[in-house]
Amino acid sequence: MTLPIPAIDLREGKVVRLFKGDYEQQTTFAFEPVELAKRYAADGASWLHVVDLDGARSGRFENLPTLSAIAASAGLSVQAGGGVRDEDGVRRLLDAGVARVVVGSIAMREPESVAAWIGRYGAERIVLALDTRFRDGQWRLPSAGWTADEARTLDDLLPFYESAGARHLLCTDIDRDGTMTGPNTALYRHVASVAPKLDVQASGGVRSLADVAGLALQGVAGVILGRALLQGEFTVAEALAVTAKADASC
Repeated sequence: MTLPIPAIDLREGKVVRLFKGDYEQQTTFAFEPVELAKRYAADGASWLHVVDLDGARSGRFENLPTLSAIAASAGLSVQAGGGVRDEDGVRRLLDAGVARVVVGSIAMREPESVAAWIGRYGAERIVLALDTRFRDGQWRLPSAGWTADEARTLDDLLPFYESAGARHLLCTDIDRDGTMTGPNTALYRHVASVAPKLDVQASGGVRSLADVAGLALQGVAGVILGRALLQGEFTVAEALAVTAKADASC
């Protein structure tokens, strides 16, 4: 079953979206984060994806009070990341009420440490965020708020994490993120061919219900919905209806 997962990106306590991960190309939306999360829950969402964009660059949980308020009052299971640099960061997010901790930069730089966390906390509590760009014939892995490429590639890490018992993978094509140009379905076919046991959450570029349906038919576990929801292109309820129909046809 494919699950639509609304996303809230936080910067200085505000709901924002970036264009292709560029902090200089930010759109700020006039939504209060907790109320927006409650609206998504009322519309049928069961999970919410939250990113602390300030924390992603600084390594500190700068939006933790807002994140804690969402987890405590919105009536959703929350997966959240941005700023997780060590195991203490994992514990802090879990203590804040987060159901799944999203680990990005450190998952690229220290895979052995993250594999140990998967063993310690369980595969259901950790989401790998391997955000990627296609450059020079390879899927590169930028980190630290997408500002610098890591030495390892996506194809290096996928088999490692699959063998380490990971379950949840959030994979964003950075060149599609925030662009409303459609998801990169070829990327998710590639991921499925390299690591078929991982439950993949597709992210980046979703602009329409047709995009949601196409990803559901491809068999991804989740579809992250950001700008399209914020701009009113469709609702969570409509996305749930589309994925249910697509799942029924598979």
